[in-house]
Amino acid sequence: MAEVLVHVDHVGGAVRRPTLELLTLARRIGDPVAVHLGPGGAEAAQTLAEYGAVKVLTNEAAEFADYLVVPKVDALQAAYDAVSPVAVLVPSSVEGKEIAARLAVRIGSGIVTDAVDLEDGDDGPVTTQSVFAAAFTTRSRVCRGTPVITVKPNSAAPEAAPAAVAVEELAVTFSEAATGTKVTARSPRQSSGRPELTEAAMVVSGGRGVNGADNFSLIEALADSLGAAVGASRAAVDAGWYPHTNQVGQTGKQVSPQLYIAAGISGAIQHRAGMQTSKTIVAINNDEEAPIFELADYGVVGDLFDVVPALTEEVTTRKS
Repeated sequence: MAEVLVHVDHVGGAVRRPTLELLTLARRIGDPVAVHLGPGGAEAAQTLAEYGAVKVLTNEAAEFADYLVVPKVDALQAAYDAVSPVAVLVPSSVEGKEIAARLAVRIGSGIVTDAVDLEDGDDGPVTTQSVFAAAFTTRSRVCRGTPVITVKPNSAAPEAAPAAVAVEELAVTFSEAATGTKVTARSPRQSSGRPELTEAAMVVSGGRGVNGADNFSLIEALADSLGAAVGASRAAVDAGWYPHTNQVGQTGKQVSPQLYIAAGISGAIQHRAGMQTSKTIVAINNDEEAPIFELADYGVVGDLFDVVPALTEEVTTRKS
């Protein structure tokens, strides 16, 4: 069966959920071959095999941590030359999209970014994307070369499919450009104890209607009761009520959780572009004409200062 390259997204060797989603999608079109760059490849192989990887190519060179992007592109190109895959799948992060674009240029292939679905087609893999601020859904395929595809987190539910895996060392020759940009320092991100926003299965976001930084504690309490991530609209972020790293929207982060709760968010097109592909959307707003209700699966017309605490209490009661 044809093989599909999957770039492994990991932290210190621990495989992140988007990679498990890629392996699930890759099995639709071929046998997944995972490319694990950096330390912990042998240890990660068991997890990757659990989700269908038939082979894991590893390389622990220091260049992957010491320099930006290009060493990983060199490694993926080496894996591409060794495997001759039918497609290359990469997580659709900021770094992932740069890696995918550089690889596509090198191998002379077309690229699809931010895919939300993938299926096998008569003339090659067919991708689904949400485009123009999620106002349209398109289906497309690459017509030149081997498709390089980045997939948005939460596009597929990871499905285990245990496979016998072979772990092989990937030989990589680094280009001159690989050492062009050196990482001089790193600062660990302060953990909030909540899921990563772009990967979370549930997200609770607050907007202008929260009416102040202190009131975001209501949003956080609901999120914590659900085990959800916290998001914010651009209006809330611009007002200084919540960090920019939590902004959801066209100029912020794009999320696609199973559940998205929008509290005090009117639903401007810029915000909708960042969350419209969520599986279930719940809107809480005291304006029954708010645009957010046009795409909400469930809507509550009411004061968020009454609704959100009541919802938090109900969730907490049911969980206990």
